[in-house]
Parts: sequence; structure tokens; C-alpha cells
Amino acid sequence: MTDGRCPVTHAVPPHRLDPTGAHQHAVNDELRARGAAVPVLLPGDVPAYAITRHQELKDFVTHPDVAKNACHFAALRNDELPPGWPMRTFATVRGMVTADGEDHRRLRSLVTRAFTPRRVEALRPVVHELTGTLLDRLARAAAADPDGVADLRRHFALPLPMSVICRLLGVDDAYQDRLHELSNEIVSTRTAPERVPAANREMVAVLGQVAAARREAPGDDLTSALIAAREESGDRLSEEELIGTLLLMVIAGHETTLNLITNAVRALCNHRDQLELVRSGAASWGDVIEETLRYDSPVSFFPFRYPTRDLPVGDTVIPKGAPVLVSYTSAGRDERAYGPGADRFDVTRGARHLSFGHGAHVCLGAPLARMEAVIALEALFTRFPGLDLAVPDEELVPHASFVGNSPQKLPVRLGAAHSG
Repeated sequence: MTDGRCPVTHAVPPHRLDPTGAHQHAVNDELRARGAAVPVLLPGDVPAYAITRHQELKDFVTHPDVAKNACHFAALRNDELPPGWPMRTFATVRGMVTADGEDHRRLRSLVTRAFTPRRVEALRPVVHELTGTLLDRLARAAAADPDGVADLRRHFALPLPMSVICRLLGVDDAYQDRLHELSNEIVSTRTAPERVPAANREMVAVLGQVAAARREAPGDDLTSALIAAREESGDRLSEEELIGTLLLMVIAGHETTLNLITNAVRALCNHRDQLELVRSGAASWGDVIEETLRYDSPVSFFPFRYPTRDLPVGDTVIPKGAPVLVSYTSAGRDERAYGPGADRFDVTRGARHLSFGHGAHVCLGAPLARMEAVIALEALFTRFPGLDLAVPDEELVPHASFVGNSPQKLPVRLGAAHSG
């Protein structure tokens, strides 16, 4: 993971990550220039490292001396984290994303057996139906506004993946809004310390109610399938692991796709020439999704991994037990991987990206996210071919997190609807 030079531990001051998520791409440019692994400060002045470059990120997440289990997190183990630390859930939730080795294989196998390609494909007509309904809602919101402006994120990009993941998991509609609010608090790096444990407790309680309902009345949903797998195999899936798995799937299953759809629409509105390439057949909606994932990843600094020994990455030695974030937004614009035009949105690029992860922990939900986003974009721009941003791009305010990457709102004007 080095270039042959002798790595040294950085003596330069760490970069303090902005919990508001402001200016992420400009920050990433600075961090990449500093090195492949850069010391950073997390909220509460917790020291950490960020991996900023494509190849080093790819190598790091598959390195045999890099772990996901928080038992390797030195500051957590030594009780050195501040009370109510807003990022504690990322480290301590029980599930695939915080498991290693045989434990990870066991949990991933249980989810994989339930989250089958057949189950994902069965959601395709549901996605089409929901998309049509939400486009009607978006049109009504724009018509009701004196300036003809609607928040595409709120009325379209959010409810689509939230409805789909709840349908997949067998979650009643009554829980949807609250689950989104709670997941927003958990993902945000600006959540007040006193709210962190409360939001986590409520999320666990709500998902416990969901699991109890599916035990009482099993259905053809992922939660019922996971419960059945647990009961068939005895102690292979604990209650804590079941709830942790549901929590991760709710958050990852809608936040990531919400940001992906929002970022793709934003990019197309700012690059009309690329939209015309799709309309002319020179590129596909799938190409738009892949380039958006590279150019403006829905996840920026993703926590956490921990070296199990002092580990050289580029010119830096990351100490054993330090929390490490991998920056997908930074790696996606690394000129070493994508050339001097890495910061240009180009749907014909065809370059591979790392935004769904790499190696053993690659995202299981990637096929569903891609399907939802392709259906959503094609339907949106077919019905509203003149859709455009209603404010200058620089006025868009980022979501208050350096983990998620997307604007809080995406005000658009729809233009004339297609009559076909």
C-alpha cells in the first residue's frame, strides 16, 4: 500500500471535518493533495484518518489487517469518546457492516439468502407504479406554488426509495416518515449529543415493533424471511443482530438512493449537453447513474474501519486502532484514477467507481438502488423534459453531514409536461 518510499506518521495538523458537510469537493481536493491517508478530527475532537485516493482506498478496504468490528476501536475500548458522541452508532450497531471474518460471512449469508435477485426484480412494477404516483405529486406541488417551484428531493427523490425499502422490509406506511426523521438524525454529524442516544433508542423501538408485527403475521417480505432464518437456525441471528440489520437496511436502503437520484438530477440540470447525449441514444440512463456515483457519490466519508496493526498507507502510518473513514466523493474525482478531467461530469466515461464499496463489504443493495434510480430518472425527464433548477447551483445548501452527500433541498421548475 506504499509507493516504495518510507512512510512516516504525519506531523501536520489534522483537518477538522465540517459537520455541516459544506464544500465537500473543495475539501476533498485539498485532502487528496495532502496524501492518500490524511489525519482528520471528527466531532468531539476525536482523531481519525481519511483515505482520499482511489487506488489506496481500494487496497485499504480489502487489506487483511483492516477490521470493521469496533472491538478494534482504541478510543471506544478505552472509554475516551465524549458523551453522546454523534458517530457512535456507526461503530456499535450490530450487523454486517460492523462484522469481520466468519461473523460477517454468517450475517451476510443470511441476508443474501433472503434478499434474492428474484425479490429485487419483483419490486420493479412497484417502483414503476410509485414513480408515476410521485410524479403526479411533484406536479401538484409545483402547481400549488406561486412561482411554480417544487422541492424534487422532498416530493420525489425521498418518498420513492423510502416506500420501496419499507415495502421490501414489510414496514407499515405509518412508520415511514418517522423512520426517515430518525435515520436523518443518526446519519447527521450535527445531531446534538443529547439527541443521539434518544434517536437510537427510538429507532430500535420502532424496528422492534416492525419485527414483532412480522412475527405475528409473517409475509413475503425481507423481515419475515430474516426472522424465519433466525428461527430455523437457532442462535445464528440474534435479536440485536436482526434489529441492527433492519436499521442498516432502512438507512442505507433509502438515504443512499435518495441522494443518488437528487445528485443525478442536479448534475443533469447543470450539464444539459450530457442530458442530450442520453436523449439522442449516445448514452443510457444507466450511464448517468454510474457517472453520478463517481462524480458526486451519495456517500462521502464513510465510517469506520480500524487497522489491527500500525499500517502504512501512502506516506502515512495509520496507528493501530485508529478509526478510518473512506471518502468515496474524494476517490471519485482522483485524477490518478480518472485523468485530468476527473472533476467533469461525462456520462460516456464508462469508468469504474467504488461508491458501492469494494471487497467483502460491497453493498448488497446496489442492484435495487440502480434499478430505482434508472426508472426514476427516465420517467422524470420523459414527463418533464424541460425540468431545471429553480435556483443557482451555488445556492443549494448541503445536507448537514460529511457522511451523506447531497443538498438539503432541490428546488426545480418542471416546465411543460410531455403530452405523450
